Parts: sequence; structure tokens; C-alpha cells
Amino acid sequence: MQNKVSAVERDAVVLADGRGGAHQLRRLGGFTRSRRRSGGALKAVLHHRHTSDLEALAERLAQVPLGLVSAAEVQLGECHVDEQDALTTHEQIAADLFVCERLTALADAALIVGSHATRAQGTVGGNLMNASPAMEAGGPLIAFGATVTLRSMGGERRLPVADLLTGPGETAAESGELLTEVNVPVPPEGTGSCYARLEYRRQMEIAIVGATAVVTLGDRRVAAAKVAITALAPTVRLVPEAEDALAGTDGGRAAADAAAEAAAAASQPISDVRGSADYRRSMAAVVTRRAVEAAVARARGEQVPIPASRFLFGATGRPS
Repeated sequence: MQNKVSAVERDAVVLADGRGGAHQLRRLGGFTRSRRRSGGALKAVLHHRHTSDLEALAERLAQVPLGLVSAAEVQLGECHVDEQDALTTHEQIAADLFVCERLTALADAALIVGSHATRAQGTVGGNLMNASPAMEAGGPLIAFGATVTLRSMGGERRLPVADLLTGPGETAAESGELLTEVNVPVPPEGTGSCYARLEYRRQMEIAIVGATAVVTLGDRRVAAAKVAITALAPTVRLVPEAEDALAGTDGGRAAADAAAEAAAAASQPISDVRGSADYRRSMAAVVTRRAVEAAVARARGEQVPIPASRFLFGATGRPS
């Protein structure tokens, strides 16, 4: 894929997707799906056996690029999208320089989804529509204020990612709606972000606990902050109390601790084979604090490696 972005400022990254919506369309009836690659694009051809309306919808869906339009392929103002190379993966998102620089938490998340094979094929849209409370992309997208576009035969609607996720494996998408776009506003200068998760292994892992922090500094104080928790509630969600604990502070250890305690108090973890609810609640404070500290460091221009989890919880350069 050639990078077609010139050196201009962007105020949003637009990601178009079809996989999650096609997943939702399976509720409409029994059809089979075949896939083909065309110039790098993965398209779905849906063959319905009963309803003519669905056959017409399938024909239209076959024309929709399936996958994410890369941030490297989108430029607002002079938007260029190569539809034949529209299958953008987690791997490609993590490699995009603009995402790494301005939407760093999203790069943190994209680079640790599943395995190398998963990242090479999976899309953010699919990650969203799967609606796992432990999804990697959900926290960064919610904290950045991302929205999605759902399209059907009757039209389209846009809603925040925070409102799209309604429960474990459940979304607000109605039968017949296709996820076609994820719009991510680019935060202002002076913003740092981080997604970090507690993990037991480096590949094919699911977050045991995860936290996202997006912090904007002004005059060396926290002018704005967003904190989201992952794998700690029925859906990935924001924690306003943690954000309030950071606002107006210097973003130092005391503020990070207060935000971390608020995140732990807001969590509703479950017990399963990967960890007890008590363990998860205790680790929520640890993971959130480290995510906040990394976001503040990045906002100050300090270098925190991507993905942050490997640095924050790794054996080398491990923080206290």
C-alpha cells in the first residue's frame, strides 16, 4: 500500500468498515457468505435463499469495501480512498505514523490484538461489532470520542462508539444495519494517550484488565482527560470520576493514584479462569495508574514505547 497522505493537518481519521455489519446481517435469515480478494480488498458476496430484498441488499454489500480504510489512505479536505486496497488491518493501523503520533492509544491497542495472524486479517470494525468487554480497540475509540456510521437499506445513522456497545456480545445495531464508518476525532496538540492491559502472554491474549487514558495538558496542568476501563464491566466504558480526579492537576503521581482508585471503584469485574473479581479490581488501580502516567508523559513529549503494555509491564524498564 502506498502512503498517499501529504503533509497537511487532519482533524479526524475516517475508517470505513463492512465486516461487523455483515456479521449483524446474519440475523436476517439464512445466507452463505463467500470471500474473495481483489487488489487486496476482501469483499463479501452474500447469497440469500429466501427474500428478494436481502438479495438486493447482498448485491449492494458486494460493492462495499470490506475492512478499514487506512489512516494512510484518508486525508480530510482532499480525501483519497483506494477502494481496491481498502482492507486495512490492526497491523496497518499500528504501523500508521499519524495514528502512532496523534492517536497513540489506538496504536497501543492495535499492536497487541490476538496474534500476528489476527492483526494481519482483523479489522477495528470487526473488533467493535464483536462487542467483547475485553476488546482492545474499544477503550481508545471511546476515549477519543469516536463515532460509527450504521447503514441499511432505509438509510444511515451515526452514534458514539460508547452508545454502540450495549452488553457482552451485544450492540445497538439493528437487524439489517452495516457498520460502514468509524470516525475518530484527532485530539488537540498537547495531548498524550495510552492503552495498557494486564496480560499473561504475548500472543493470543485477551485483556484481563485494561485501561485507556487520554490527557491534554495546558500550562502544565491537565486541561482535559478521558479514562476508560476494559474487561472490568459488561461493556468498555468511561469513568467520569477518574477524569474529574485528573482535571486541573499537574498530572503527577497523586493525581494518577486518585484516578486509579476511581477506576477501581467504578469497575464491576467478574471471576473466571483468568482471574478473580477481587484480583481484577485490585489490578484495575495499577493498570489505570500506569496508563495515566504514560499518557501524561507522552503529552509532555516524552517517549513511551508502543505498545505501552510491553514497556509498562515488561521485564525491561518496568515502572514502579
